[in-house]
Amino acid sequence: MWQAMLSGVASLKAHQIKMNVIGNNIANINTIGFKSARAHFQDLLSQTLRAASRPSGVLGGTNPMQVGLGVKVGAIDIMPLQGALELTGRSTDLAIQGNGFFMLSNGRDIQFTRDGAFALDANGFLVHRGTGWKVLGWKADPGGFIDTNQGITASSVLQFPVGSQAAVRQTSRVQYTGNLNANAASTDSFSATVRVYDALGGAHDITLTFTNRQNPPAGSPPPGAIMSWEWSATEGGTSVGDFSTGSNSRLYFDASGKLIGGTTQEITITPTNGAPPFTVTLDLAQITSLAADSVVQPVYQDGFPPGTLQEFAIGIDGTIQGIFSNGLSRPMGRIALSLFSNPMGLERLGNNMWRQTDNSGLPQIGAPTTAGLGEINAGYLEQSNVDLGSEFADMIVTQRGFQANTRIVSVVDELLADVVNMKR
Repeated sequence: MWQAMLSGVASLKAHQIKMNVIGNNIANINTIGFKSARAHFQDLLSQTLRAASRPSGVLGGTNPMQVGLGVKVGAIDIMPLQGALELTGRSTDLAIQGNGFFMLSNGRDIQFTRDGAFALDANGFLVHRGTGWKVLGWKADPGGFIDTNQGITASSVLQFPVGSQAAVRQTSRVQYTGNLNANAASTDSFSATVRVYDALGGAHDITLTFTNRQNPPAGSPPPGAIMSWEWSATEGGTSVGDFSTGSNSRLYFDASGKLIGGTTQEITITPTNGAPPFTVTLDLAQITSLAADSVVQPVYQDGFPPGTLQEFAIGIDGTIQGIFSNGLSRPMGRIALSLFSNPMGLERLGNNMWRQTDNSGLPQIGAPTTAGLGEINAGYLEQSNVDLGSEFADMIVTQRGFQANTRIVSVVDELLADVVNMKR
C-alpha cells in the first residue's frame, strides 16, 4: 500500500509541475514573441515481482510481473511555432516571419530573441526597448555597400543618429537632353550650366558650351556623319575639359539628326576645398541636331550636397535604408538573424531572451530572406503562440488527474487506518 501512496504523491508533484507550465503559458498570452511550453510525463522505475521465462518443452513462457512506482515529468518542450503578426505602424517594431532570431548584445554577451519591439536610444543605437540591449547587424560603408560575409560579434551594433548623421554623394554622371540647331552658323554657340558636387559636398557650376558647327564634319567622323560640333566645359572660366582632351571627341550627327559619335565625354574637376579631383561622365546621347532652335539642358546628375539623416525604413531583407534631407537615399546597414538546428534546446533567460546551450547547436548567422532565416516585417510585432483553447483543455485534464491522485492518497490512508485498527 505504501507504493500506491508514494505513486500518488509522485503523480501529484508531476501534475503540479504541469499545471505550473500551463499557468505560465496562459500568463504570457499577450507577451511579444513568447513560445509556449508543454510538459511530458514518463513512468518511474517498476518493481519486478517475477521475471519473464522462456517456453519449455511442455510449458509456455511467462511474461514479467511488474508494479510501477509512479510518474515523473520527463521533459518540458518549447513549441517553436510561428505566432500571429500584429500591425503596430511603428517603423522600429519588427516581426520575423520564419525561423530566425534577432541577435542582441550588451557589449560583452550575445543573446537571442523573437521580440522585435525596438527603438532608437539617445545616441541613435537600435536597441531592445525592454532591456536596452543593442541589435546586431552589418554596417554599410560610406558608399552604401553592405558586406554580409563579415563576422558578427558583440560589437557589431547598428547606429542611425537621426538628425545628426550627414551624407554626401560625389557626382559621377550628368545627363543632357535637347537640340543643337542644324542650320546654325559656324560662329554660333550655345551653353548649358549644371551644378555638380565633390566628395566633401562642395558645389561646382560647370558650363558646357557647344560651338563651331561644321558641315561636312571636321576631324575623323564615323561613317554616316554629315555634321559635327565642338564642345568645351569650364568652371568659373577655367577649362575642365573639351573635345580634344583625353579620349573625348567632337559630336557627330547623321542625316536624321541623331548623335552617332561622341555620345559620352569626360571632364575632370579639381576642387580647391581639399576634396580630391574627380571625373564626371557627360551623357550626351539624348541630344539631337535638327532644324530647330538650340536648347540643351541637363536633366540628371547623380551627386548630392551635404544632408542629415531624417528617417529610415527597414525592408523585408533587413536592409535599413536611410533617407537624408538632401534627397539622398542609401543603405546604412542590415539586421542579422540567427538560426539553430534545435531551437527547442535554447534556454530561457527572461526578458523575452534566449541563450544557446550545448543541445541547441551553434547559431547559424545570416541575412534575412536567406538560408531559411525568414523575412522581417517592419511595423509588426509577433504575438504569443499560446493557444488559449488548448491550454484550458489541458488545465481541465490536469486538474482531474490531480484530483484522482489525491483520491488515491486518501484511500490508501483509510486502508492504513483499517490495518492499524486491526490490533483493537
